[in-house]
Amino acid sequence: MSNTRREFLQSSAALAIGMMGASTTNLAAEAAPGPQATPPAALPLPTAPVQVPKMKFGNVEVSRLVMGVNPMYGFCHYNNNFSGAMREWYTQDRVCEVLHRAKSFGINAFNYVHVERAQNDWTRFQAEGGDMHLIMQVMGRDDEAALVRDFKPLALQRRGEEIDKAFQTGTLASEREWCKRARDLGVLVGVGTHKPEVIDLVESQGWDIDFYSGCVYNRTRTEAEWRQTLGGEMMEMPHDIYMQSDPARMYKAIRQTSKTCFAFKILAAGRIDSATAVEQAFRTAFASIKPHDGVYVGMFPRGKDEIRENAEIVHSILTAA
Repeated sequence: MSNTRREFLQSSAALAIGMMGASTTNLAAEAAPGPQATPPAALPLPTAPVQVPKMKFGNVEVSRLVMGVNPMYGFCHYNNNFSGAMREWYTQDRVCEVLHRAKSFGINAFNYVHVERAQNDWTRFQAEGGDMHLIMQVMGRDDEAALVRDFKPLALQRRGEEIDKAFQTGTLASEREWCKRARDLGVLVGVGTHKPEVIDLVESQGWDIDFYSGCVYNRTRTEAEWRQTLGGEMMEMPHDIYMQSDPARMYKAIRQTSKTCFAFKILAAGRIDSATAVEQAFRTAFASIKPHDGVYVGMFPRGKDEIRENAEIVHSILTAA
């Protein structure tokens, strides 16, 4: 594993050069460059020797490491330069190749979100023989009935942004109604959030849902919440701030519900980047959640084999337990 997962971010000059020099070589060629470009691999890829362990979710088994979607469409939650680099690198070819490579390591679930060209990418992946269980994030503008009709997902998850905003404005009742509509569509139903208190509240109210997706960093605090957290102080740039004390609070909420939970942003959206710290974050996550819980992790394997690295870490942790 490389010592850092964001080498090209060390300076703006390096980032610019990296973006201009982005090529169409496949992931294997980038991870182990040679004198000649490696031809595209046949798809789907053969099964890798290391497989991510699975858990029961509904009536199927899904990998405890679920493929996150954010890097594929430039939602880095870090800075605009990093988002631009992700969008530049993640062509449709690479989205499909990353999904195939993830599947070869036993990652058989994808936390899809319906944005931009995502449907075209998914259609091509399927046309190439690819298949994953979809745990779909649903935004306020989405037609959940159309998503179920067109994609046949395993589960619908109300996106954390919508849930958190409703919690802050006192309109969570409308989101509970959304969960009821989703239930009528015959899929597993989940609630996403960045706030452990949302899980506690939904549990206390007895919503008819199957799972939660919990961000381990509370990145949707309001200005008032930040001032309370910081003793009256306020940051100049209060968005996407990641506090080291946050994960323990979300992990506690996850453990206190019997429902399946998926922890996400366990690497603080790339802020945890050294090999040792990454492995420790995975160990903390799996030690802090229940045996029937999983994690979503977005991957940006530019110039490295991050998919293999993460799969090997998770396999090592879970098979040693």
